Amino acid sequence: MKFPSIFRTARPMRFDIKPRHYDPVKEEIEQRTSRIKRQLEADGLISSDEEISEAFKSQKSSSIRGAFTQGSPIKNKPSDLFSSAGMLRLIILLFLVGSITGYLYWGANVLYILLYVGIGIAAVLFFLRLKGRGNE
Repeated sequence: MKFPSIFRTARPMRFDIKPRHYDPVKEEIEQRTSRIKRQLEADGLISSDEEISEAFKSQKSSSIRGAFTQGSPIKNKPSDLFSSAGMLRLIILLFLVGSITGYLYWGANVLYILLYVGIGIAAVLFFLRLKGRGNE
């Protein structure tokens, strides 16, 4: 909301060029297509634009309310816990923080332990996912 003021603030000048370009080939194609279209409409092979627009107007139009929220990522949350991006980031963050603090407190042996635990968890998840695909 703008507050009233006695001073006039300068607005930036807009630079807007509308180029004029004459393309004879494009104009010839447009003329030819419109001529062929009129000829086909006169022969009755295609319907005119007015008839098509009237047919669309006569049909019941759908409501646009809520059309954008149907495809929103909020409603289409992934069902698998590990397929969401936020959970994956949290797991990576916890792994990095755990490895850094473990290295600072207990030394390099913690990195090997975390590596083996991570490989074990990845193998279990892989086999569970593989088993789930086999049942389908």
